[in-house]
Amino acid sequence: MQDEAINGTSVSEFELDGFLNLGDYGILLFAIFLVIYLLILSANALIFSLISATPRLHIPMYFFIAVLATLEVFYTTITMPRVLVDLLRSKKSISFRSCLLQIYFFHSVGISEACLLAVMAYDRYLAICAPLNYMTKMTPQLCIQLVLGCCACGFACPLPEIVLTSKLPFCGPSHIDHIFCDFPQVISLACTDISTSIMLDFALHTIAILALIFLILLSYMKILKVIVKINSSEGRQKAFSTCASHLIVVLTFFGTTGFMYMHLTWMGSGRYDKIVAVIYAFFIPLFNPIIYSLRNKEIRDVIRKTVGFPCASNI
Repeated sequence: MQDEAINGTSVSEFELDGFLNLGDYGILLFAIFLVIYLLILSANALIFSLISATPRLHIPMYFFIAVLATLEVFYTTITMPRVLVDLLRSKKSISFRSCLLQIYFFHSVGISEACLLAVMAYDRYLAICAPLNYMTKMTPQLCIQLVLGCCACGFACPLPEIVLTSKLPFCGPSHIDHIFCDFPQVISLACTDISTSIMLDFALHTIAILALIFLILLSYMKILKVIVKINSSEGRQKAFSTCASHLIVVLTFFGTTGFMYMHLTWMGSGRYDKIVAVIYAFFIPLFNPIIYSLRNKEIRDVIRKTVGFPCASNI
């Protein structure tokens, strides 16, 4: 087979068993996921369009939010369309090459988004701790460079794992107990010692997640020191409100990805892995634009004026 010549395995495709034995619930689940996917596309597209079309939102914070919305669309599109197709067909197969590509782009965009969240924390640090120098330091050129750096880091980090996985021998079984391809589930099917692959996967994800969390915490520790020195409660509330949306997104994103990848035991947790995968792959990209639109007064005002949506001013 062609794939065998490429990766040296006897398995040319995998069967995704995450949605087996659904019966009549398959159509219902397809309808639910389709609605979620369309909402993700429309909500993030709306956030991006509003920021692009509103001159007063052309500042670094909203630039990063627009980039985050774009990444969310790509992040979901890497997995959701195939999941929708699999829900409608009996044979849920994916070729070895397509499986590796799905893993690579899923992790690349995910790491890029994680890096962007760290950049957004740094942006809030500059805005609150050095407001007089904020616009001179956070220039449009620096914003673009930071985003490009996030993407470069995101697309480089998964490469070692992809190369190592592509060289593993797969002799069978070829059934993946998951709804899409991911490193732990694929590596566990290799018919060889996978201790090196397990440790590499654990080390890369742990280092990346902990390093980014450390940078975010460092930024917010400095922000907190400034906020507590503000005399008026109104001033403290205003300063904290600019960070609240970002903190919620950080907690949900790193909470789910940390649970998924920062553990060495992969076996026996398939049900929980699928639940967590649905949350961080499908629901978080839906919740993020809602969080930013509901908790950000500027975006709420623009939405209300543009589409006439009745946004409560005190949310």
